[in-house]
Amino acid sequence: MQEKHFPFDKNFSEEQATRKLILFNDDINTFDHVIETLMYHCGFTEMQAEQCAWITHTKGKCIVKEGSFDDLEPVANRLADEGLTVEIQ
Repeated sequence: MQEKHFPFDKNFSEEQATRKLILFNDDINTFDHVIETLMYHCGFTEMQAEQCAWITHTKGKCIVKEGSFDDLEPVANRLADEGLTVEIQ
């Protein structure tokens, strides 16, 4: 039986690969602002948002969401508009 080789799908773009939306710690935003912003724009419960805020505070960063670049970009833009420091990696 001959082994099958599948050619690289040229339609599969880098934007479709799984990315991470990272929230970084800063000395500007309050815990309350970060928690409220994550609840509003990411759909987190208060407990989820609080845990993310504490992880960010203690470790310097926290993965907020994972997905394609196209899915994460609007969320990242909204969080940045609220003054949070975020990056898609």
